[in-house]
Formats: sequence, structure tokens, C-alpha cells
Amino acid sequence: MHIFNAVTDSGVVQLLLDGAIGVLPTDTVYGIVARAADPAAVARLYKAKHREGKPGTVIAASVEQLVSLGIEASYLQKVGHYWPNALSIVLPDHEKLAYLDQGKHSLAVRVPANPTIQELLRQTGPLLTSSANMPGEPTATTLDEARTYFGETVDFYVNGGTIVGDLPSTLIRLDENGNVEILRQGPVKI
Repeated sequence: MHIFNAVTDSGVVQLLLDGAIGVLPTDTVYGIVARAADPAAVARLYKAKHREGKPGTVIAASVEQLVSLGIEASYLQKVGHYWPNALSIVLPDHEKLAYLDQGKHSLAVRVPANPTIQELLRQTGPLLTSSANMPGEPTATTLDEARTYFGETVDFYVNGGTIVGDLPSTLIRLDENGNVEILRQGPVKI
């Protein structure tokens, strides 16, 4: 297992490109991450997180990266003006992304504004992320808390110090008709 002090460390990037999963400070909270285009890494993330029937969020450097992953461009055109921001949007998706959405036929996506996370995503492509905790437990605010949750089940950790007071992203849903539903208020007020 590797411990890094910078999200954009070349070791972090290479591990993710090679199919690793790890814990790092995202634009909102500590998150467990895997490359979204890698079904095996995504399966490992969900297993480590003990997550079933509740998909994570895909973060990307741009709308174009989300389209390349397989998210419908027409949906992204309706919401792209909200990004970059700490706003995740649940969109309908294609069957080919079922490994990401755990059979829900929709997926939360976000283009974060954080420049460090943006740089990482430009190098790795979209990442699947979920808060660094077990279901029903508080989100890790330190590297040590994350290690208590995940131990050796992940390949690396990035120490981002203590993350206190940061909220998970605002979460909204866009349906096939373009209607918006607020699922969770966060730092971006809708």
C-alpha cells in the first residue's frame, strides 16, 4: 500500500491508470476512488465500500470526458452550465454503464471546480468516487479515519490533512423530461 502527500503525484495517477483504487481528498470530502472506465476497479471499489444498490458519483474534468465515458450528450447540454461546481447531477444513463450505476439506470456526475482535482482528472479521465466511510458511518475527516475504514483493501491513500466542515456536493436529479428534483442541499444552493 502507498501513501502520498499530493493528489496529482505521478504515482497516484499511474496507480489509477493501472486499475488501482484509493482514498484521496476530493473537491468536497475524502473519497474512495477508481477510474470510471475500468469495470474491474469499479467492482473493487464497491466491494471495499460494501456498497450495493447505491451507486457512487462520477467526477470528470469536463463535460466532454463524461460524453466519452458514455453519458448522453443531450442530458449534459441541459445541465453543463452548472459546472464546474460542487454540484452532482443524477442523469439517466445507458445500459453499458450498468457496472457504474449498479442497475439503477441513472448516475450522479460532477465536474468539480477544484484546480487540483481538475488536474488529476485531466490525467486519469473520469473517476468513480464515494465518500470515504462505510454505509451509515461518518465520512472520514482524516487519513487515519479512512485507514480505519479501508485498511489494506485499497492500494493507496493521499494525505489531505483534516477535512472539517466541507459538505458533500449538492445533489439534484434531472429526469428524461428535463425536470429537476433537489435530492440533497450542499454548498451550491439550488
